[in-house]
Amino acid sequence: MAARKQLWHPDEVRQKIQASQLINRLMAHINSDTPIMDSSQVTAATKLLNKVLPDLSAVQLQGPNDDAGKPTAIQFTIVDPKG
Repeated sequence: MAARKQLWHPDEVRQKIQASQLINRLMAHINSDTPIMDSSQVTAATKLLNKVLPDLSAVQLQGPNDDAGKPTAIQFTIVDPKG
């Protein structure tokens, strides 16, 4: 087997791994017949996930009032963060 080119994990990859571990632990707690975690552990895991994962909140999009009944056009621009 060839050696790894990159011997360290970038911070983004490290955060994703930690988030998936928290999610797996919370899911095991939810699906278990007996509690695996106490309430403070669940609260801590939830707060940590809120810092790593985006919050999926409801967003309402409205157009100008004079275009009532007409669809609103949305334009997305994708920007490469690396430049």
